[in-house]
Amino acid sequence: MWLLDVLHTIFSLYSKLADCSTRMRSIVSFYFCYLLCLCLGIACVVFVSIWNSQWRGGFAWDGSALQFNWHPVLMVTGLVVLYGNGAVLYRIPLTWGQNKLPWKLLHAGVMLLALLCSILGLCAVFDFHHTNSTPNLYSLHSWIGICTTALFTTQWVMGLAGFLLPCSPMSFRKLLKPAHVWMGGCILILSIVSCISGINEKLFFALKGTTNGTVPYGNLPPEALVANSLGVLIVAFGLVVLKILSNQKWQRPEPRSEDLGYSPLLQDDS
Repeated sequence: MWLLDVLHTIFSLYSKLADCSTRMRSIVSFYFCYLLCLCLGIACVVFVSIWNSQWRGGFAWDGSALQFNWHPVLMVTGLVVLYGNGAVLYRIPLTWGQNKLPWKLLHAGVMLLALLCSILGLCAVFDFHHTNSTPNLYSLHSWIGICTTALFTTQWVMGLAGFLLPCSPMSFRKLLKPAHVWMGGCILILSIVSCISGINEKLFFALKGTTNGTVPYGNLPPEALVANSLGVLIVAFGLVVLKILSNQKWQRPEPRSEDLGYSPLLQDDS
């Protein structure tokens, strides 16, 4: 019997070591993807800023084309980079087992900053169009962009009402959570589509060749190379974020009721 007990103990230890090794590999893989996400996000902001400062003339808020340049910078920064980083906050293993309320507030704050950047980006382009008597919302890019921002606004308001207000019933939170997660992924995809379509549209308008003294877009001048690279970076960033969000092993473990360390009015199982 003692031999069986020894073998059972050895097998249990081996199983625990194997499980620990698997978890460690999963955590290392997460942080690799998260670091890649951060680097790609920074690269997106750098590329869109360089494009509009070096080739589009810089920035201003006077109704000129320099005001329009704020539009791509703010939309890429808000709708893509800040939004994507805010979406993956709950997946960081260091936050597991901690009070979730501060992370909920941080998530809401990052998303609010992303929303404000997006709204300011829309204000820049609408004001530019108004000053120059240019029609609004005539392209597919503009339709997708305005719908994405509207969905984002609705998503943020519903998230605030469902997950942060103390009076929100737990049954409503449980009902809202799957839709909130699904809609979050959809908004990110729409944001990426809107940004890359906007990059292409801007290049078609700006690089006309002999009509405005620029090198034709078809010749792939340096400006087009930088802008197209920005589009590739945006897609890569989105794919990494979606990879993080879709991996079941990287989801935050659900807290047990005895582990909740803050007010029952603010407790959350989402």
